[in-house]
Amino acid sequence: MTQPTDIRGEHMHAALSLAAAGVPVLPLRAGKVPFGNCRACAKNACGGRPNMKTPGPCTCPKPCHGWAAATTAPDTINSPTWRRAWREAAAVAYHPGGAGLTVVDLDNAEAIAWARANLPATRTVATTRGEHWLYQGVMQSANAVRPGIDIKSSMQYARWLGYGTGATVALPDAVRALAVKEPLPSRRTPQTLTVPLRGRQGECRHRTPTYLDRGIAMAEQRITEARSAIHATVYCTFLAVLSTHGRCGCLTDAHVARLFTAAQAKGETPRHCTDAWTNARTALGM
Repeated sequence: MTQPTDIRGEHMHAALSLAAAGVPVLPLRAGKVPFGNCRACAKNACGGRPNMKTPGPCTCPKPCHGWAAATTAPDTINSPTWRRAWREAAAVAYHPGGAGLTVVDLDNAEAIAWARANLPATRTVATTRGEHWLYQGVMQSANAVRPGIDIKSSMQYARWLGYGTGATVALPDAVRALAVKEPLPSRRTPQTLTVPLRGRQGECRHRTPTYLDRGIAMAEQRITEARSAIHATVYCTFLAVLSTHGRCGCLTDAHVARLFTAAQAKGETPRHCTDAWTNARTALGM
């Protein structure tokens, strides 16, 4: 196959090379933004990939639905529809999570200095203003985890800027912890219920660890499996957990962190988690 020689042809050639290596790719327009949905998929009329958060049943052959359009299929990348997109494309992007990677996007010198002091060295790719640090492993994406630092992995795209230098190391806990950091005190931070309270019928039933662990696991599952009305589901789940387990003093920071992690994996921000938790406590008079 003869490849075009202009810059758009180079974008498609790079995309095909990446796809052959198992990296899902998509074209970007000027401004580092993906192509918008076509008319058939506008406002998710096709029923696929609601809010671009989860891949859906849509089989549109065009580069629709943002990050969810990323593919490794050469026939798609080189199709007439995608060729038209490549002619307008300004850059190549890829889905890090689909490639089994996490990108720590360091946007300035201060962020780079922090990373060098706190994170394991790994493969590094220079960007316009900073660096991308690539780790082997997938996690939830999160923006502004620290000043000048974003995390791009699942359900997110990153601009392809080359292979970089250095060896890619395993995703460390220090990076995972950035996405589940303690929520900012926008109103009231969730309080840790660490003082055990005795009920009228004797010792608290949560002293059997299995009961409480099963309740938290069920709450995590309910949030994770939600397909719509995520914020309402998170609030109702928090309300149910607090109603059942919140008055005896057995809930700990670890339990709350598990619920917040599940909620943030579905797109809730730390502030929304804090607000939902606070509102649930208020509704129960706690």
